[in-house]
Amino acid sequence: MRKHKFIVLSGLLITILTASFLFSLVNHRSISQMKKDPENLPVTKTFLKFDTVITIKLFGDKDADKHLQEIDQLLDRIDGQINMYNMQSVINQVNASAGKKAVTVPDETFRLVKKSMEYAHDTEGAFNPAIGALVKLWGIGNGGEHPPAEHLIEQAKSLSQYSDIELNENKSSIKLVKSGMSIDLGAIGKGYAADLIADYLRGEKVESALIDLGGSSITTIGSKPGGADWHIGIQEPDQLRGEDIGTIPLKNNTISTSGVYERYFVFDGIRYHHILDSKTGVPTRNGILSVTIIGGTAAAGDALTTAAIVKGLKEGISYLEKKTDTEGIFITEDKKIYITSGLHGKFKLTNPNYTLATLN
Repeated sequence: MRKHKFIVLSGLLITILTASFLFSLVNHRSISQMKKDPENLPVTKTFLKFDTVITIKLFGDKDADKHLQEIDQLLDRIDGQINMYNMQSVINQVNASAGKKAVTVPDETFRLVKKSMEYAHDTEGAFNPAIGALVKLWGIGNGGEHPPAEHLIEQAKSLSQYSDIELNENKSSIKLVKSGMSIDLGAIGKGYAADLIADYLRGEKVESALIDLGGSSITTIGSKPGGADWHIGIQEPDQLRGEDIGTIPLKNNTISTSGVYERYFVFDGIRYHHILDSKTGVPTRNGILSVTIIGGTAAAGDALTTAAIVKGLKEGISYLEKKTDTEGIFITEDKKIYITSGLHGKFKLTNPNYTLATLN
């Protein structure tokens, strides 16, 4: 049997049409441009945290250096709380105590896990913070090269029930009922970090900023310098960065995308991607390549993109249509694009290889 392993390292491929990303770990300033138009030129810094390239652009911010330094510290704090692959993290302590005892955690961590449980109930498990045992078993993007044995999948499924996460709000503690369970906040963590960064910058009275966590979670504060909307390009799945299928205007808002092309391996000619359905124990296979969500908090968008893919096209769109502050874009394998009702007249299709479609 032939095995081929492919891992896409770039994360979600949303491109910002209004600015180029400079991927280095220093501030970037053009002296000549600053002299001409200092208010319009961003102070930019790119971080590498929890295996994610994070780019912050601050416009017209006289205290940008201070703000970027504090964002760096904020990201380290988040990593130390919720990164499952950080062996010293709080969430790893919770996982290590599975089946044994409850662990008291910082209020921030508790609130995120509590919110994750709310999304799990609301999506009927399509988003599942208890999916860690399955994620580790498959190892997609982390060394996995072939599908696990069926009996191992069944075992991991039994350890991926979010109802087995016990929260004690009075004690700010979390307990995993069964030994071998594992909380994985990877499907909400980037959005959560984007929200905390945005909250901090708004509290510091920053009026124009762009927050990009690996392309998979983007938040805009205010508008572009001059008052115009940001224009976000929606990446064509399986293509290089910059190949867009359409654009969407954004102002003081969030946009999140998950796609089955981000991390995967190929075994015997079949692609196994990283978005797992905890009810079946295997990657989804329903024709959806990606889902983009606009509106709401970045954490919600992060979680609900995963949930919408797991739910499938019809159920996913129906679910999002019931949300008052959330819109969605679904891209399918047959090069069709489905949008929720609130995006009519806003989403602009730019790629002739794709067509806008409606459900029957």
